[in-house]
Amino acid sequence: MSEVARVTEISSRSPRGFDDAVRIGVERAAQTLRGVTSAWVKEQQVKVQDGGIVEYQVNLLVTFVLE
Repeated sequence: MSEVARVTEISSRSPRGFDDAVRIGVERAAQTLRGVTSAWVKEQQVKVQDGGIVEYQVNLLVTFVLE
């Protein structure tokens, strides 16, 4: 039996780091989407304030299998 998957793009942020932003994004996607199988980090960026990093952001491409 073959599978059909869909890819959707989401954005996630964290004050702690890129790894945390990815974890938050995947966990949140799994709450809404059934059959999440993978996530790919498309873009990363940071928000800088007063010369320091205050927020990390990732744009993820999340893959999930359609029922």
